[in-house]
Amino acid sequence: MNVFIRELKANRKALIIWSICMFLFVLSGMGKYTAYSSGANNEVFDKMPHTMKALLGFGTLDVTSMSGFFAFLFPYLAVTAAIHAALLGSGIIAKEERDKTAEFLMVKPISRAAIVSSKMLAAFINIIVINLVTLLSSIAMVAAYNKGKDITGEVLMFLLSMFIVQMIFLSLGVFISAVMRKPKAAGSLTTGILFGSYVISKITDLTDSVNALNVFSPFKYFSYESIVNGNGLSIGIAILSILLAAAFLASAYFFYAKRDLGV
Repeated sequence: MNVFIRELKANRKALIIWSICMFLFVLSGMGKYTAYSSGANNEVFDKMPHTMKALLGFGTLDVTSMSGFFAFLFPYLAVTAAIHAALLGSGIIAKEERDKTAEFLMVKPISRAAIVSSKMLAAFINIIVINLVTLLSSIAMVAAYNKGKDITGEVLMFLLSMFIVQMIFLSLGVFISAVMRKPKAAGSLTTGILFGSYVISKITDLTDSVNALNVFSPFKYFSYESIVNGNGLSIGIAILSILLAAAFLASAYFFYAKRDLGV
C-alpha cells in the first residue's frame, strides 16, 4: 500500500474545493480595487482614525495603489490558506484513529516514521497546489486591474510569506495530532491557536506597546509594508520560521513513534 498515493486520493476532493475557493477569493477581492482606487475615496481614508484603519486592515497602506491594495487583501488570503494548512495537518495524522483505520495501517510493513513522512509529503503537495492557484490567480487579476507599475515581484514575496506561514501551521497541526489522545480535538485546538494568533496580530496593529506579542503570531513575522516598499522578506525571520516548522515536525515524529494508538 502506498500511503502517499492514498493520502493524495483521500484529499483530492477537498483540495479542489479549497483551490476553487482561493481563486474566487482572489477574483472577488481584486474586483473591489476599482472602488478603492477611486480618487473620491482618498479623503475618506485620510480622515479615518488609526484604530479604524488598523481594524479594517489598512494600517499605513495606500489602498488606492495596487501594491497597497494587494497588501490590504493579502492577510485574508493568508488566514484562509493557513486554516486549510492547519486542518490538513491536524487531520492527516488523527484521521487514522478517528476513522478506526490505525490498526490496519500499523500491521503493514512500514514504520511510523515512514507513515508520517508519506503523509507529510502528500500534505506538502496540497500546500504547493493551493499556493500555485493563489499565485497564478493573483498575478492574473493584478495584471487585469493594475494601471501602474508591475508588482509581480511583490506578489511573489507575499505568496512566499504565505507559504512559510502555511508550513508553520501544517507542522503545528501534525504535532498536535501526534501528541493528543483525542484525534477529534486536534483540529479544534490547532484552529483555535491559529485564530488566537490572528487576534494577536490585530491587537498589535492597534498599538505598538505590545509588539512583543508578535512572536506568538506567524501572521506578523513578515512586514507587508516592507514588501510593498520593495524590500522583500527578512531572510533571518524566514530562516527562523522554517526552523520553527521543522521543530514542530521533528516533535511530531518523536511523539508519534512513542504513543499508544487508539484503534
